Amino acid sequence: MNQKAPERIVIRAPNWLGDVILSLPAVRDVRSAFPSARIHVLARPSVAALYEAVPGIEAVLPAQGLDQEIRALRAGFDLGLLLTNSIGTALAMTVGGVPERWGYSTEGRAFLLTRSPSVPATVRGRSQVNYYREMLAALGLPTSEALDTSLTPPAAWNDAGRALLGDGRFLGISPGAAKGSAKQWPPDRFAQAADRLSAELDARVVLLGSPADAAAGNAVSRAMKTPPLDLCGKTDLRTFVGVVSNLEALVANDSGAMHLGASLGIPTVGVFGPTNPEETHPVGPRAIFVRGVAECSPCRHAVCPIDHRCMNSVAPESVVDLLLREVRS
Repeated sequence: MNQKAPERIVIRAPNWLGDVILSLPAVRDVRSAFPSARIHVLARPSVAALYEAVPGIEAVLPAQGLDQEIRALRAGFDLGLLLTNSIGTALAMTVGGVPERWGYSTEGRAFLLTRSPSVPATVRGRSQVNYYREMLAALGLPTSEALDTSLTPPAAWNDAGRALLGDGRFLGISPGAAKGSAKQWPPDRFAQAADRLSAELDARVVLLGSPADAAAGNAVSRAMKTPPLDLCGKTDLRTFVGVVSNLEALVANDSGAMHLGASLGIPTVGVFGPTNPEETHPVGPRAIFVRGVAECSPCRHAVCPIDHRCMNSVAPESVVDLLLREVRS
């Protein structure tokens, strides 16, 4: 690159927790490519706090909606990097006065960007980590092979999580999933796995999730033999990270919670059915997954139109055995 290196960079973050975590290797590549730059992140309030646990980020700008994004971007940046695909986020960068605007040419937004490579066919069917990294490579930035999705939570987050849990050992169960019920393993399967894991690990079960996951948490709780600690909807993102940091292990659907457990190095098993684990599997040193078997999977439906056969094909015993093997390895 012959042009002057940017001094102030703003990265427009993905909107979902799991996507944020899978984009972290690319964020680290940007940090390495521009070691002297001051890097800010513009993110929705629902995920913004997570970047406080990512070294190398100078400031986080929470923004919800086009008007707020534009106002935040007018702080003055040399380069804006879009990890989102929408035309709206490209429009915000343009109206916000960011002179260099780089991102994929998705949603017909190339005319708003100063560099806009097409999405390469080579990223299809591979981990989403590659989706972000291939964009950087197409933009002429060096990328590494490291799959570093790790987070460094402040001690206060971990302390807040421990205070909420109390004393003892805890096993996390995250029975919800965004964008529809098709991705959710049935409550009775979660309950069976949770009861056995609780006994094997001598750990109390804690149910985790957002307010939208409360119903799924209640269903699992009713099916369990031993009452769990239900924290669904009772944590903000910082405390949620702190709680997960204190777990012995975690079982989750293909969800933000699964990716969070993986990024924190917690023994984690993700349960997949209608989504493709080749694309969104958890990335971390102690993360694994089990995939349901069905002729229609992956279908990517939000709600299963038939009998949820992919998720019903996952036996609690297989999840328990996988997780115990990881915990004891």
